Amino acid sequence: MYNKIGFIGLGLIGGSIAKAVRQYYPDYEIIAFDKNRETLALATQESLIHVAATSIDDNFKGCSYIFLCAPVSCNTAYLKQIAVYVDDGCILTDVGSVKTNIHEEVEALGLEEYFIGGHPMAGSEKSGYVNSKAMLIENAYYVLTPSAKVPEEKIERYQAFVKALKAIPVILGYREHDYVTGTISHLPHIIASSLVNFVRDTDTEGEMMKQLAAGGFKDITRIASSSPTMWQHICLKNRENISEILEEYIATLQEAKRIVDAGDERGLYHLFDSSRSYRNSIPESSAGPIKKAFAVYCDIIDEAGGIAAIATILASNNLNIKNIGIVHNREFEEGVLRIEFYDGVSSSRAADLLQKFRYIVYER
Repeated sequence: MYNKIGFIGLGLIGGSIAKAVRQYYPDYEIIAFDKNRETLALATQESLIHVAATSIDDNFKGCSYIFLCAPVSCNTAYLKQIAVYVDDGCILTDVGSVKTNIHEEVEALGLEEYFIGGHPMAGSEKSGYVNSKAMLIENAYYVLTPSAKVPEEKIERYQAFVKALKAIPVILGYREHDYVTGTISHLPHIIASSLVNFVRDTDTEGEMMKQLAAGGFKDITRIASSSPTMWQHICLKNRENISEILEEYIATLQEAKRIVDAGDERGLYHLFDSSRSYRNSIPESSAGPIKKAFAVYCDIIDEAGGIAAIATILASNNLNIKNIGIVHNREFEEGVLRIEFYDGVSSSRAADLLQKFRYIVYER
């Protein structure tokens, strides 16, 4: 078995997988091609990659895995270029959140016995190699969509590889994958972006909506800060599913409007009660495609040095703060200060620590 892995594209996801490979398979040789020469230079400087390829060339011969990590609209084009370097020992995969298009192209090119689609369901509002990190895919679901002709041995090998990178492999058919992610990932991004634009377009002359929009509003629209180019490509490639899903969702909004118009007390209660029950049944450990915010809310007295004191307590206990700020609109939040961390372990430790110092803390 070859100990060589190739990456076509080294952005947020490609860079994070490469860093996880470097962490858990330190002896593997990593080859990477990216249109951005600065990205390749930085990855070389950080000793992440062994070869920075300036084109898709013979450097990719003999790879045990080749990851297509470019935007979904580009990966299908790269398939033709990489096909000549794929052999029986190689698993060809991608990381796109839309699968039907690339599977159809794989079938057309006769690459089915090599291709297993991949989708690590993790991400960030930030993009690019500079924001990549090995832990990004840790404990995240990693969907595998095997081609019809790929050997079972390769599927088992890829599953084991994903587990070794500390992610959680899940096998789905590629059409089912696109419908599922269209509903739980692509639709929420459209809703978040549309809601932000709606507030912008209907704001008062003094922009009071913008001024008061904090807390819950910023949390549910956080994903609207994601890469517009990436989401443009995703929606174009999964447009049939998204169109169908949007039609169904619009029908639910129309039903909600009917309930409001009718002053239907029972209907309104059921709307909120059923959604609360279902949301509360979703396990915290299920790492979905929309990245969870690990935040602690804390009551503090409005006095000089109040925030500095909390920051000092956390820093002295080696807890890294991702973001910190006063919550001015607390209609849907508890606590005056919102402190966001990079992971759940840190937020739980912070909550315990601040409570020991007699702060009133709310975890979410």
